[in-house]
Amino acid sequence: MRFLPVNLDALLVELDDLPQTLALLASLQAEPVHGIEEMVPAARTLLVRYRSSMVSRAALVAAIGARSLDATVERTSTLIEIPVSYSGEDLDEVAQMLGITREEVIRRHTGSEYTVAFTGFAPGFAYLSGGDPGLDVPRRTTPRTRIPAGAVGLAGQFSGVYPQASPGGWQIIGVTATPMWDLSRDVPALLQPGFRVRFVDVTQRAAVALAPQALVAGPSTATTTSTASPAAPVAAHEGSSLEIRSTGLQALFQDLGRHGQAGQGVSASGAMDRGALRAANRLVGNPSDAACVEIVYGGFHAVCHGDAVVAFTGAEAPIEVTTASGLRHAASGYQAIALSDGDGVVLGEPRAGIRSYLAVRGGFTAEPVLGSRSTDTLANVGPAPVAAGDTLPIHRSTRGAIVGAAEQPPHDLPTTHEVVTLDVVMGPRTDWFTSEAVALLASQLWSVTPQSNRVGLRLAGEQPLTRSNPAELPSEGTALGAIQVPPSGQPVLFLADHPLTGGYPVIGAVATHHLDRAGQIPIGARVRFNPIQPFEFDITP
Repeated sequence: MRFLPVNLDALLVELDDLPQTLALLASLQAEPVHGIEEMVPAARTLLVRYRSSMVSRAALVAAIGARSLDATVERTSTLIEIPVSYSGEDLDEVAQMLGITREEVIRRHTGSEYTVAFTGFAPGFAYLSGGDPGLDVPRRTTPRTRIPAGAVGLAGQFSGVYPQASPGGWQIIGVTATPMWDLSRDVPALLQPGFRVRFVDVTQRAAVALAPQALVAGPSTATTTSTASPAAPVAAHEGSSLEIRSTGLQALFQDLGRHGQAGQGVSASGAMDRGALRAANRLVGNPSDAACVEIVYGGFHAVCHGDAVVAFTGAEAPIEVTTASGLRHAASGYQAIALSDGDGVVLGEPRAGIRSYLAVRGGFTAEPVLGSRSTDTLANVGPAPVAAGDTLPIHRSTRGAIVGAAEQPPHDLPTTHEVVTLDVVMGPRTDWFTSEAVALLASQLWSVTPQSNRVGLRLAGEQPLTRSNPAELPSEGTALGAIQVPPSGQPVLFLADHPLTGGYPVIGAVATHHLDRAGQIPIGARVRFNPIQPFEFDITP
């Protein structure tokens, strides 16, 4: 085993192959190591996130390194058959790369039984191993910005089905109408680790019932949609509520995230500035993990029906309250604000930072999805985005809920006027880059481009980062704060809604203590990375 640094609370265990990875995962699931919070298996790695206050890295390396990798992980008896219309846009290109006919590609793809090795990238996306070894093709050089739901693809020796429309770089050979992800099922993901899978050719049968959607090449982007319904109207709720007049650029329900769903390919998501969310909840007397409304770049206006206590934290932005009688007065962030029936509150454009958090005493009644009220904009999981015209019901506050005293806002919120410095932990794939690229990461300023969002900050520098290792990286787990480098050499800083796994090397990660700050960086800001430790790894005897 090789242990690679990921962050101050995460490491990557690199093994020889998939069977070893699955054997280690099974061992750690059967006999857990104290302090491990989540594990993400991949082709030949296991991402381990741990609580550093409970176990040190050295102790964790010793405990994992002592595990045997000899066990064979048995497949389940569950067999899922997936009907496929082999009409994918890359089918002819795949056949040409392999030197065979398209009919032979189809015969090989349907002639083998697959096993769900692991999940990742998107909810319900399963990496299927064990197919014909001759179907080994690289990802596309330029990922597509949109691949339709149900697309069947190849990448390396894996096969997979896109559960929803999303960006992606796999070679698309067909399409299926079988839903991979359905929140109405007790277990939303159709394909679970260990399941057996067989593809069935239905190309000559009736057309697959899918709306035609073009596959578009180009830089990856994310869209903000949702699987849940808007908030219920106030008429069905007896308590207080907030009527939303405007939301600004984006307003989403967020809490501390939906942890523990990696087995279904679902990442944690959650608030971009978790410290600000916790502070907002403290101010109104809520549990620290209660859902707030995360507001981007201000422009938010709400009217209170009934009485309520609210608080805004996060970005430094003006707040104005208009009473029912028409009187206006300024209010401050990081303190509780009492609203009476008919009072309106407006959050203006931030002077520093970009994300504000609105908490209300008692909490919002948004329904949880997979145990969390966070809206994941990449995975399309969680409550619908808050929209103008919505009415957000408020839970009645419980007895003993005490409104907190005003708190001190952060003094160093990012702006576009000065360089934002972020501490970085080097790894896990620093050694895939030239020494010049490693030095350039820290010495060069990186501009935050308009293509940035909750998935990640897309950065641009005068000189791209060049790799010393041109090989294709098998998909592996990615952590919050990871600095992934695609073929363009212009890095992407992964934020709350990043994919669970990725196929481009990660040169480093923003240290855990600067993640909240990264979530407040505005478009157009300049970023400098400050490595706080050299790239080092451990090898077990």
